[in-house]
Amino acid sequence: MTPLARLAAALLLAGLASPAAAKVTRLEITTKQPYGSFRAGDYQRWDGRIHGELPPDAGTIPDLEKATRNTRGMVEYAARIILFLPTDPARGNGALLLDVPNRGKPYANALYNSPRGLPSQSGNLEPGTGFLEDQGFAIAEVHWELGQGAELPAFTDAEGKRRFVEGVGFAIIRDAGDFLAHAAADATGTPNPLAGRISRALASGKSQDGRFLKTFLLHGFNQAEGRRVFDGMHVFVSGAGLLPILRSGTGPGSSADGAPSFAQPEFPGVHDGPLTIGEIVAKAEARGEVPPKMLLINTQVDYYSIRASLGRTGARGTADLPLPANVRMYDVAGAAHATVPRAEGCSLPPGRLDWAPVARATLLHLDRWVTGNVAPPPTTLMPLEPAPEDPTVLQAPKALPEAVVQVPRRDADGNAVGGIRLPDIAVPLGVHGAQNQPPSFSCSLVGTYLAFPQGRAPGSPGPASLAERYRDNADYVNRIRTAAAAAVQEGFLLPEDAAVIVNDAAASPIFARAPAGPPR
Repeated sequence: MTPLARLAAALLLAGLASPAAAKVTRLEITTKQPYGSFRAGDYQRWDGRIHGELPPDAGTIPDLEKATRNTRGMVEYAARIILFLPTDPARGNGALLLDVPNRGKPYANALYNSPRGLPSQSGNLEPGTGFLEDQGFAIAEVHWELGQGAELPAFTDAEGKRRFVEGVGFAIIRDAGDFLAHAAADATGTPNPLAGRISRALASGKSQDGRFLKTFLLHGFNQAEGRRVFDGMHVFVSGAGLLPILRSGTGPGSSADGAPSFAQPEFPGVHDGPLTIGEIVAKAEARGEVPPKMLLINTQVDYYSIRASLGRTGARGTADLPLPANVRMYDVAGAAHATVPRAEGCSLPPGRLDWAPVARATLLHLDRWVTGNVAPPPTTLMPLEPAPEDPTVLQAPKALPEAVVQVPRRDADGNAVGGIRLPDIAVPLGVHGAQNQPPSFSCSLVGTYLAFPQGRAPGSPGPASLAERYRDNADYVNRIRTAAAAAVQEGFLLPEDAAVIVNDAAASPIFARAPAGPPR
């Protein structure tokens, strides 16, 4: 055998011996429709399914080796996908934003495109303000969850029960993100609609799906074929939790559906692993990975209802642990975990602080950090204090005996101090972010807003009235204008959002206007 023949044989044997790679095998688009016109041009919405396969010996996914295999010896999956793409790809900004749906409901529009005064809810696919499209993002909604748009592989256990390999949800997001960012076409030759147009991939997840992204990173799913999948992660209101789906469930619901609550404080799986992002990043770096740039955002209510302070302190004590260089963490003072127009069954009105402007501003910071290493604003947090006897606070689980749950300090009115201070809380008309009642899962996440009195008799108890705080409408609007300018300067408010906030203050007088004088 000649040297060249021996080399060819060795290469062939190496190829046969190497494990089969996980990959997207088919992108199936069933409908395309116009979505609207924006600064980046016309957009289209594409709906379809993404199909893929995994080698059964992928050790990071428990029970995958037991699942049914196709004729190639691979394990298959499929999932719903929705794409929002510029009709002219050249007008996009080069960024893929992959939004991880929450219990089957997309969240990107509610996070980034929500208008002031009419908060968009999860599952909303209307363009709203069109912020993402104006900026030129390509947006992907990729379903991953059992019973919520994903077809997961399954097997029959020793007791004859059909079980679904739920950890494949992580592989779906990994493979879809890698395909859209890097592939020219699927295995059948269908072109990737974003081929050659993506220079960076960002992932966004709120609540359950913020926990998804942290667990995704913890267990090595942010790597595909030796490269990083997501260059940046925007993680919202995830507290200190992880997502317990590296298991096989019997369905029909997902193992990701539940979380600790006042009714189930010892709920397993969520607070059983690393609590801080520093611990998670250290695990990734120990494997030789370059972790993504990450922005983590908490609301005030998260400290009361989902143990957010443990994400700063870990499992013991009250001191904040240092954050890695690739992470910034922000608290939005006065904000609720979920901003809703109505709070059915709750005894108090829901929180009303619109913190979508923070999501918009920080997304652009994340993108600039990824593309040009332009540092975002420094970590900005609320000072905390222990609340061991407070019945409105979800205390640490018994499995963490040294953990101390803390809540934000508050001023004399009851508003939190520190953190990101949007104009509505810097120049308040009431108390934002206290706990609602009863402590049901939904009521504990929506917070409250309690308006200050319009006026009060001298010497009366209670918070100062609006008349005592502001001389007149002009004084109030001027203070809002000043607070908005400060938030823009700090990097937490875009100039266009500042203009909307000032306009809203000017158009909604807190005092009766003086009657107009006679015409001249």
